Amino acid sequence: MRQGLHRHATALYALAEKQYRFSFKLKIQISLPPALPMKRYERHADTIAQLIHSGALRPGDRVPSVREASRTQGISPSTVFEAYYLLEAQGLIHARPRSGYYVSARVPAAEARSAEPLPSRTAATSTGVAISDLVFEVLGLARDRNLVPLGSAFPGLELFPLDRLARCLASGMRKLDPWTIVQSLPPGDERLRQQIALRYGLHGMAVDVEEIIITNGAMEALNLCLEAVTQPGDVVVVESPTFYAALQALERLNLQALEIATHPRDGIDLAALAEALERQPPHQPVKACWLMPSFQNPLGSLMPADKKRELVALLAHHGVPLIEDDVYGELHFGPQRPPPTKAFDGAGLVMHCSSFSKSLAPGYRVGWVAAGRFATAVQRLKLMTTLSAATPSQQALSEYLAQGGYDRHLRALRRSLEQQQAIALAAVARHFPPGTRVSQPEGGYFLWVELPPQVNALDLHCRALQHGISLAPGQIFSADQRFANCVRINYGHPARGLLEPALQTVGALAANKTPANILNYS
Repeated sequence: MRQGLHRHATALYALAEKQYRFSFKLKIQISLPPALPMKRYERHADTIAQLIHSGALRPGDRVPSVREASRTQGISPSTVFEAYYLLEAQGLIHARPRSGYYVSARVPAAEARSAEPLPSRTAATSTGVAISDLVFEVLGLARDRNLVPLGSAFPGLELFPLDRLARCLASGMRKLDPWTIVQSLPPGDERLRQQIALRYGLHGMAVDVEEIIITNGAMEALNLCLEAVTQPGDVVVVESPTFYAALQALERLNLQALEIATHPRDGIDLAALAEALERQPPHQPVKACWLMPSFQNPLGSLMPADKKRELVALLAHHGVPLIEDDVYGELHFGPQRPPPTKAFDGAGLVMHCSSFSKSLAPGYRVGWVAAGRFATAVQRLKLMTTLSAATPSQQALSEYLAQGGYDRHLRALRRSLEQQQAIALAAVARHFPPGTRVSQPEGGYFLWVELPPQVNALDLHCRALQHGISLAPGQIFSADQRFANCVRINYGHPARGLLEPALQTVGALAANKTPANILNYS
């Protein structure tokens, strides 16, 4: 029965597309002057929307698959995806994992959430990076510890087992052989590397201990990997928007950023990436990709496992190393940890970087990289730059992991972050101006908020500071300072109960209203 209904819907869909093409041509012929023609993805989305509004496609019905729509309508898969993303943003359809797209049930207006941000668009041409001055200025203004830290890059300290970590640090120091401190060289503490390799194994990945190099946080790991595979002037692919520290790393090494459009739900546009890889001139090929496939900062997007597999295969085909930033991978709200792209790496081209800073021990600055075929190069760079990571911190984390309890802590952390996200999403829907769009991540602790076009995020950030609130304006997440009407919001600070009132204040400011001084900040 369902198959028959699906065939019927597909036939209606094809007929509606033909009718729409004819009516569209007719409208263009008689309009003086003609309106701007709809883009292909908009036209395709409009056809599906007509079928839904007419009742030909009803709530729960499956929408024609991307492959089927691409074949029958003579449009590219990326065009179909863009159409479906637009329909999702309008609340007309939704995706089901490994199943496809379905018509959404009607949602009562009182319970409706803000629409999802639209996918980014880029020129897909490489450019130099000069973002550090703006980043330092924005971060410098937000150093006041009395601010509500919606612009922070870290979750609240109250979410971490700091007392137990302190005891592990003291215990490790008592047991520490002074000779170990003096002679601590890369690749790092063997016991800690074994614990990290064990966690890879628990997630179904066989990673050699000798491949793991301990670093001073994930940022050092990422920078070392970038330096190992590039020279000044080389082109590096990044997401758009991307974490500002990635742009700063490219700026420091005099590298060109090639920003690729990225969707706020499922990550980088693989069709756009494939096209960019093919289009690069032979004298200036892409030398590396720096990506965050799981709970991307700032979008919160999660690339599905099959898309990660496709990404790894695409880059392997072109011989391009992938620098994977996976610092948020443990902060998933679903039942299982999303596999990193490293899980699909058969060629040793994926350098998997992570740390304990976001999930266990902020301030301890202990990260690592499983560097694949580049392990020797990364280890040598580590030795030539910062020599080693802090031995006491390595010992403390090794002790903590050996005692057990890390997964129990992670479960509590995830529950808290998921609860905070629900508060934040409801507050944005309730208090932000009409036309606001917001991401709905499946993990991490960031929301990406797309405000109406007239709102300038930098100006909003400065006005919010006057009310005791920091934000991360969208301009710092792009090499050319785009996303001027977007902000990243950190919802991972539950202790003071200020998330809802802070977002109420930001919403009022974004709407050019005078907010009440509900935070009592002066």
